[in-house]
Amino acid sequence: MGLGIFLLSFFFLAVLLDSARSGDTTGQLLRGINDYRVSLNLSSLTENENADCLAAQLASAFKGQDCSNTTGSDTVPGTEEQFPDFPDYLTACHLNATVTRDGFIMPACVPDLAPDLVLANYTKSQYNQKLNDSSYAGIGIAEEGNWVVVVLTTNTATGNYASAADASAGSFISVADHNYVTLLLLGFAIYLVG
Repeated sequence: MGLGIFLLSFFFLAVLLDSARSGDTTGQLLRGINDYRVSLNLSSLTENENADCLAAQLASAFKGQDCSNTTGSDTVPGTEEQFPDFPDYLTACHLNATVTRDGFIMPACVPDLAPDLVLANYTKSQYNQKLNDSSYAGIGIAEEGNWVVVVLTTNTATGNYASAADASAGSFISVADHNYVTLLLLGFAIYLVG
């Protein structure tokens, strides 16, 4: 009897979690974008935590802003909004401009975030050119109000969205190695003189 109740509870919890997950706009969008890319024989995009963070910062900046032809996927090229606080967004996400240069930011405004319309705003707009590009390997997605922001990343040093801490760790290792070699050479020189 106890095992039956346990299995029934487990099944109910699994169904409940699955239904909650299926209502998640960002999760549905990620699945939709990856299905779209796979249909084009491109690799799926992997989630990038730092790109998620930057997408969240930008989505918050868009929150409350009305949809128009100067925002989101309807933007007329050359009229994109600039973010004066962009350096602050990078800092909040432990990023620097060097590792985001090859990435691409795609905001979209969809009333009530209807899942089919959200996906169409990426796959059937000017954004599909970026989704069709095989150089993109990672993705970050966030939503706020009627806004969804997708950030695409690459596997290159100028587009991988690696944390600034990761980059400085590499610098520390190279400096430490340099100091080690210098001390080794100094010790060898002292040995030769002595």
